[in-house]
Amino acid sequence: MRPLTDATPKALLPAGGKPVVARLLERLAAAGFEELVLNHAQLGWMIEAALGDGARFGVRIRYSREPEALETAGGIANAMPLLGEAPFLAVNADLHTDFPFARLRTVLNDDALAHLVLVDNPSHHPGGDFALSDGRVANAGAPMLTFSGVGVYRPALFAAIARGTRAPLAPLLREAAARGRVTGELFRGRWLDIGTPERLAALDAELKAGRA
Repeated sequence: MRPLTDATPKALLPAGGKPVVARLLERLAAAGFEELVLNHAQLGWMIEAALGDGARFGVRIRYSREPEALETAGGIANAMPLLGEAPFLAVNADLHTDFPFARLRTVLNDDALAHLVLVDNPSHHPGGDFALSDGRVANAGAPMLTFSGVGVYRPALFAAIARGTRAPLAPLLREAAARGRVTGELFRGRWLDIGTPERLAALDAELKAGRA
């Protein structure tokens, strides 16, 4: 997202007149999620200044401050003291979606370590990430689908990651999927990975035109 993120955190980049993360906060609040933890690293103070304690969104926000970008699993492990021992929902901040988050509140079954929301492969990720069969996520199969960045996890998935260390999420999910311990669902509603200035500009234009 550079040069846009040289002076502004990705989560605070505007689309349709408000930061992309603000739209997610509004949807999470509407779905009944009241206790939120936000990870941040680069320019994180700007995120805290912009969002505060979350009261204006109808939520309570606590912040997990990373000494450096720890990647997704490392960031979650670093935030674990704030997350507690129950399963939790994690959402990438650079998404635009109308996914009904409320249905993820009780989605994990007894043996699953994770539940992933998958989407049809976008043009910028044609190979996909995982397969889905009978509600179970697999590392191979047909068709391959893309992980949306929306998932529900048990803390046990991150137990081997020391706080403050860098760690990607994909290897943990693949290992758990290989053991049959990842469930999933396919979502075919509105979903956009705001990963480039061009995709952000397209979303901004849609929102301003009232089409998204």
